Amino acid sequence: MGFGRKGVMMDSCEFNCSDVILKKYFQKSFSKKDGIKLILISEALPQNNEDYFDGKEEPSFIKSTNIIFNSLGYEFKKYKEYLENGIYLTTAIKCVKKNYLVSSDTIKNCSINLEKELDAFPNKKVIMLMGDFAIKAINYIWKRKYNKKIIPAGSTYKIRGGVYESNGIRFFPSYTQTGDSFGLEKSKIEMITEDVKKAMKIMK
Repeated sequence: MGFGRKGVMMDSCEFNCSDVILKKYFQKSFSKKDGIKLILISEALPQNNEDYFDGKEEPSFIKSTNIIFNSLGYEFKKYKEYLENGIYLTTAIKCVKKNYLVSSDTIKNCSINLEKELDAFPNKKVIMLMGDFAIKAINYIWKRKYNKKIIPAGSTYKIRGGVYESNGIRFFPSYTQTGDSFGLEKSKIEMITEDVKKAMKIMK
């Protein structure tokens, strides 16, 4: 699988969202997109590009994701290893948040870019929605494409145990494992780990 900084995650945007900072970011591209079976959608781009999943050394996004996968016996260290094992990591918001939250309009706008990104993977079987931004974004996408929402309204704690399927894809609403929303709270880690375990089982 070839890697190189060719793929543009966000170069320009037709929207002018007031609660985010448009940030040009080049994600490492790879060739075997048909090998991706699980997509994990986190929250938003980090303040520092090098904290993103494919940053140098051990960026914060991959470090917090590793905590979950390593606890399940997957010895991933680099983003490349996730890709090689059929797992794609991305964010719902393709810009940097100015504050803790962003508006529903911003999530809806950015879901258009996320939709194009997801369409590049023809064999996806599982999509993990790591936090409210990802849940709302996927609902916007499915509403546009299929005139229905996938994930019902409600707190993540109440809805995460449900079974949500559409168009051959299983969806797992969970908590974000990146950014300032992710802490080392034991109960949160346990729930995310449980969700990832179920998702990996379906993926395989």
